[in-house]
Amino acid sequence: MSADDQKRISGEAAAQLVEPGMVVGLGTGSTAAWFVKALAARKLDIRGVPTSEATANLARDLGIPLTALDDVKSIDLTVDGADEVGPGLSLIKGGGAALLREKLVWEASKRCVVIADAAKKVDHLGKFPLPIEVVRFGHVHTGHRLADIAAEFDLLPPRLRMAERGVVVTDGGNVIYDLPSGVIAEPAALAAALKTVTGVVDHGLFLDLADEALLGTDQGVVKLVP
Repeated sequence: MSADDQKRISGEAAAQLVEPGMVVGLGTGSTAAWFVKALAARKLDIRGVPTSEATANLARDLGIPLTALDDVKSIDLTVDGADEVGPGLSLIKGGGAALLREKLVWEASKRCVVIADAAKKVDHLGKFPLPIEVVRFGHVHTGHRLADIAAEFDLLPPRLRMAERGVVVTDGGNVIYDLPSGVIAEPAALAAALKTVTGVVDHGLFLDLADEALLGTDQGVVKLVP
C-alpha cells in the first residue's frame, strides 16, 4: 500500500468519528485533505473550522459549511495530520506552514485526532525539522536568538524556509524557521525555551494535545492512544 493510500484510509476512518451537529476542526496538509474529502462525502449537518486558507478553499469546493473560530464556543472534534508522531502522541507539525492556526484550533477542541501514514510514527521526535513561526519584523535577529537556544540543546541552527518564489509566508503573514535536530531529547524543555523568544509566535511541537492517532498501515488503520 502506498503512503498516499495509507493517508487516505486514515482520513476515511477519522471521518466516521464525526456526528451530525458537530463543530469540526479541519486540519491542513495532504493527509487532512483526505479527511475533508471523506467528510464531505458523508453530507452531514456540521460546521467546519478550517486551519488554513487552503483547507477553507477545499472545504468550500466540497460544500462543507464553514465558520470562524471566534464564532464558536468550542470545537467538538479536530482531525489533522502530523509530520511526526512520537512517544505519548507527541507531535511535530507545521510542514505545511499552518502550525499557528492549527494549534489555535487544537487548543479550542474537546477532542483531537491525528491521522497519518505509518512512516510518520517515530521513536523520537526530531528527524523532521521543527517549524517555528516567527514575526516578519526583525526575523533575522530572532533567528540568531533561536540559534542560541538550539545550541543549548545541542541542535543545529534554524534555517529560514524558502520556496521558488522567495521566503515562505504563512496565512498569518509570518515566516517559518526550520530547526534541524535529528533527535529532540527534551521536547517539553525545548518548547518552553522557544516560547521565551520575543518574535516567536509559536512552534510545531504539539505536546499533550492529541487524544488518539489513526495510522494507515498495510494491515489497515491502527489506533494509538497516549
